[in-house]
Amino acid sequence: MEHGVIVPPVFSPIPPAIHPRHEAINERTTQWARAFSIGSPELREKLVAHDIGTFAARVLPEGREEVVSILADFIIWLFGVDDGLCEEGELGKDPAGLVGELSRMLRIAQNPEVPMLAENALAAGLRDLRHRVGRHATPGQEARWVDALREYFLSVVWEASHRSQESVPSLNDYTLMRLYDGATSVVLPLLEMGHGYELHPNERDSTAVRAAAEMAYFIITWDNDLFSYHKESRTQQYYLNVLRVLEHEQQLAPAEALTRAVAQRDRVMCLFLRLRDELAATGSPQLRQYLENLGTFIRGAQDWGISSHRYTTPEDPAGLPSTFRDTPTDDSGEPLDIPAVSWWWDVLPERETFQPADGAFRTTATV
Repeated sequence: MEHGVIVPPVFSPIPPAIHPRHEAINERTTQWARAFSIGSPELREKLVAHDIGTFAARVLPEGREEVVSILADFIIWLFGVDDGLCEEGELGKDPAGLVGELSRMLRIAQNPEVPMLAENALAAGLRDLRHRVGRHATPGQEARWVDALREYFLSVVWEASHRSQESVPSLNDYTLMRLYDGATSVVLPLLEMGHGYELHPNERDSTAVRAAAEMAYFIITWDNDLFSYHKESRTQQYYLNVLRVLEHEQQLAPAEALTRAVAQRDRVMCLFLRLRDELAATGSPQLRQYLENLGTFIRGAQDWGISSHRYTTPEDPAGLPSTFRDTPTDDSGEPLDIPAVSWWWDVLPERETFQPADGAFRTTATV
């Protein structure tokens, strides 16, 4: 795709919010990353300039401050893995070597006392995170956090296999793996911990609630692909992005790929809003809180994505929007032509266009 792509304002009907202690949270995350030597010195200083603590403060704007700090430190740790270990390191093109290293990391997440990777900075950071998660999580939440970390690691190895061959996956495969390689699923147990509850498995594991969570993953990662394209396309390194996938698979011009990706995320956003409201109408107070924070996760990623130096790249300014739009570019109630996610539309009793209420899309509070 050619350089100089201008990303238009995206549809965002979810109101913004931020934790009142966001500045302190961001400063503590800077100190944590330096204390645990996350990434190379150059990478670390880049990461601490990206306001990652502010991102976490937007995801859990009313959450327990200690848990918001865990989330912030965990996100900067994830970037240490993604940017440092995978994109900048030799293992990023060695799937077999990477799966071994990540399996050792996973063992530390399962039990931080294991005598492994004693001199590894990322392992030390993960040990600290695991101990802190344990102070706020139930055994079930700890297990789900580790399971989600396994999903993320698996998808990172899949990405490394494409990086090693410089190949472009199909849209269906990319969509399926993008649900996990953005590490979005690893955040969900922290949403519960941030408000001191545990969602009942009968609700959390129901097909409709799982679909709502996956829709949030999709919107967050598609938005990330829009906002990060400029940064990624300027590097000399291999990268995967939905715009590149669409251009490759569907033979689209750059502007057409951008328009198609925006329409896809808009259609999913409309479905998410409708499903969220239907689930909230009959769900427990805990489920309503969970759905509310899926929304703050989406909006927090959007606000951070268009403002963080990670994507605005001031030294080479990206063409990112400074505002959002109130209406979607595509409000069709038909499923996307992507088999991995087309079933999302089956969880609702009927298919129809998400209709505006009183001239605007619903943003009904769920808590």
